[in-house]
Amino acid sequence: MSKNNLITVKLFDVELGRLGFDPDKSISFFQYNSQYLQSGMYSRAIPFVIKRTETTQVFKAYGNETFRGLPPPIADSLPDMFGNKIFNEWLAATNRNLSAITPLEQLAYVANRGMGALEYEPAKTLPKNSAIDIQGIINVLEQVLNDKSQASGPALNSSELLNIFKIGTSAGGARPKILVSENKATGEIIPGDLAVTDEYAHYLVKLYLPEEGYGYNKEKVEFAYYQLAIRAGINMMSSKLIDDKHFATLRFDRQHGEKLHTLTATGLTGWDFKSPEYSSYEHLFELAAGLRVPHKDIQELFRRMVFNIVFANTDDHLKNHSFIYNKDENSWYLAPAYDITYPLNINLKYTHLNRALSINNKRLNIGIADILKIADQFTIKNPNGIIEKVTATVSDWEQVGNDIGLPGKVISGIGSAFVML
Repeated sequence: MSKNNLITVKLFDVELGRLGFDPDKSISFFQYNSQYLQSGMYSRAIPFVIKRTETTQVFKAYGNETFRGLPPPIADSLPDMFGNKIFNEWLAATNRNLSAITPLEQLAYVANRGMGALEYEPAKTLPKNSAIDIQGIINVLEQVLNDKSQASGPALNSSELLNIFKIGTSAGGARPKILVSENKATGEIIPGDLAVTDEYAHYLVKLYLPEEGYGYNKEKVEFAYYQLAIRAGINMMSSKLIDDKHFATLRFDRQHGEKLHTLTATGLTGWDFKSPEYSSYEHLFELAAGLRVPHKDIQELFRRMVFNIVFANTDDHLKNHSFIYNKDENSWYLAPAYDITYPLNINLKYTHLNRALSINNKRLNIGIADILKIADQFTIKNPNGIIEKVTATVSDWEQVGNDIGLPGKVISGIGSAFVML
């Protein structure tokens, strides 16, 4: 590998190592920085997958769409479906093709703007834009996400796409979203790639696009679920609606003026969130135990599992569960819950609602016996009390939905999917 094909991976201004990539074989190579290893600093920051050795490690087993040939903890920094769509449109507007961009080059675009605290050098220099126009962003996104033909209208502006790319592609998932920062004193909103300081509250904003075709606002649904989850005792970051339609939640990877090192369950382990092989709550609990998180986090994970079953959140896959590294204590803990919502379209009829994560080898018709089996396996205290509290929250659904203005059809349609354990 020539020097041109290497990228430096950094964490908290410390060089962890260097990463190379062979585009012909879709395999990557990683070598730790010997000084970092010898220092013993942040020794549990990459706890699995990448071994703590000075020997160059070759990663051959991750050539699929999820990891794109990269070590899983680093692949966590790559954009997901929405981010790749925007990135592809921006490249097309600048006469480039995503297929010609290697994962290493994409990491150079991510640079220091990614979720969590991993950073990549050398970084691609991108112009800074201090303006945020949510409606303007939505106008561009509607063109991109609906694949509108530009034959009869102006082509998409590369600078507009660049702005969305910078503040929208780092956040994972399929929904259209942007990262912004709000000045705590003045209320000024700036792009989320400009500041980390504690002067700002840092938000992930999921945007409501009227032309998505649902006929109702899914961001309001997520806000309703946020309120229910809080009432059920689940730990989540403070969230709100912007302009009564866009769902904004504080970022748990930007707190107290610092970046927090955060990895998803998929990034920590190499378990592909699209594959059923490891997609189970049992594996998620085993991961938490392997990270030696406090037992209260195991209790919290059980509460989230119960909530997702009761409130029919079937999209609870491995990338929708994350853990945060405490650099001062060299330890891990469970990140606040996120992406808790009703993920389906109420206007469609579903014959089976298979869950992303199985319980007791089942993805549907999960009952209280299956849940209590996990409770017993992972020493959950008072599991029946947790189940009762979460289930009791169902009675709040109609009031919460009405208070935020969800249509009656949406309230009843989602409510009919709830599971009373």
